[in-house]
Amino acid sequence: MSVEALFQGVQSRLVSRPSRDVNLPGLVLREAAVLVPLFERDGVPHMVFTRRPATLRTHANQYSFPGGGRDAEDLTPLHTALRETEEELGIDRRGVRVLGMLDEVPTISQYRVRPFVGVIPGDGQYTPSVEEVAFVLEVPLARLMDPAILRVERKEVLGAERDLYFYTYGEHVIWGATARILRDFLAQVEQVPGLQSLLTPPR
Repeated sequence: MSVEALFQGVQSRLVSRPSRDVNLPGLVLREAAVLVPLFERDGVPHMVFTRRPATLRTHANQYSFPGGGRDAEDLTPLHTALRETEEELGIDRRGVRVLGMLDEVPTISQYRVRPFVGVIPGDGQYTPSVEEVAFVLEVPLARLMDPAILRVERKEVLGAERDLYFYTYGEHVIWGATARILRDFLAQVEQVPGLQSLLTPPR
């Protein structure tokens, strides 16, 4: 299986299933959107995360996908995700190939986050915003799908018992809303036929 066939399989999977919206009666959540960026390098599929600076008021030092709150000029949540990706990483929004949407995710900072999956150039030519990005992390998809890096805890979040996911890649720990989005994405990837031929985890 080629990486392009994987991306096409992910796209087919996402467009064939309706994504779920957040439904939390009594809570008013602000709109936000993120891009789950995928790319191919040397025949290997990767995903990109950013680490937020320690100086930010919320989610400081956490790993996230590029994204943010929806501005008034954003026609749709997709416009938000692409605009924020361009602002945070310097990736031209016209160069992003959008594959589809994942389920909305609520955050403890009272946002409803709509994740979009997209393919970006694999040249690693980022121009990170110093105000919003402290570090750019590229992870091979096979490593993210390795069960050994996942830890699950059960806690109360936003008034309900929920599973919390922690993905540990070297010294980097991905958790919170980003990990929930990642979990949803990986569940869709696992349904792509022929996937296993691409998933020999690199060490």
